[in-house]
Amino acid sequence: MLTIMHCKKILITVLLISIGFVGIQAQQRYFDERSVYSQHFLYPVLVNPGAIGIDDEQTLLLNYRNTFAAFDDAPRTITLNYNGNVGNRLGFGAQLFQDSYGYLETSKGLLGVSYTIESATNKVGFGLTTEYIQHVLSGSAINNPVIDPDDPLIGQRLDGNRFFDASFGIYGIYDGKLKYGVSFPSLISSKINTEDGESGDRMLGYIAHFAYVTNANNGDIILEPSVFIKSLNNTPTHVDVNLKASFLDNRFFGGLGYTLGGSQGLGFLLGTRIDNLQFNYYYNISTREFQDFNNGSHELTLAFYFNKKDKAKVDKMPKDPMEQ
Repeated sequence: MLTIMHCKKILITVLLISIGFVGIQAQQRYFDERSVYSQHFLYPVLVNPGAIGIDDEQTLLLNYRNTFAAFDDAPRTITLNYNGNVGNRLGFGAQLFQDSYGYLETSKGLLGVSYTIESATNKVGFGLTTEYIQHVLSGSAINNPVIDPDDPLIGQRLDGNRFFDASFGIYGIYDGKLKYGVSFPSLISSKINTEDGESGDRMLGYIAHFAYVTNANNGDIILEPSVFIKSLNNTPTHVDVNLKASFLDNRFFGGLGYTLGGSQGLGFLLGTRIDNLQFNYYYNISTREFQDFNNGSHELTLAFYFNKKDKAKVDKMPKDPMEQ
């Protein structure tokens, strides 16, 4: 006999499969890729091109996210991102992105540049990215008895839909404490293959954010509250409220996050940085009913920093050789 719990699980599974089939039928830009991250308040470059090269150091990061863990065919996302200052106020960034959601797979390649203007109190970057995105139906879908492999529509979906996008962003730091920014993901979007029709109308999405860095406990603890407002294509508008706390000269940190709207839930951050290597773990739980059928969402990031200007060493270097 089916219990109520089993019935709910079956209904949710059918719902997820239905979402996948909607993607098979339409397969336009079924979501904006920037909506998946929880650690964007640590790495704003993931959502804002203006943050490319804003710091003195070069950064290479690997991000992995398992959404709705332990649920069959739940989304899994991996991102490899590089960004850094290449001199003369110019920044350069590149990114590879891969997401799987049931039978629907999304790949993205990104190249970006930025220009930073700096004054005595303000530092602001203007960034632009060009992006190639592909949505494709996984080849394993034809093994599903519900799908007819001879259907010409299935053949088109196996070939995939491809887009060329351009995004723009502004990111700034005022007085070393106030961080602010706004980005317009996929500000320009053009469908490359038009055999099955042009892409439909797209809303103009945006991500706006603010953060403030302050000291507590006589400077032993650095607190950074932040707010991200995200209105993105085919994604419910939501607000992320975060608080990051750093200890022991930023070698250890933790934090809390809460999402209003969308999946709506609570998040917990733990991380550490040792020399040029940083590791972060973020765990999300949703307050929605679907949380009863999964183990939450897990997001891991491994970041490597290099070529940072060591100002402390420069300041300590003697100006006169006779002082040595």
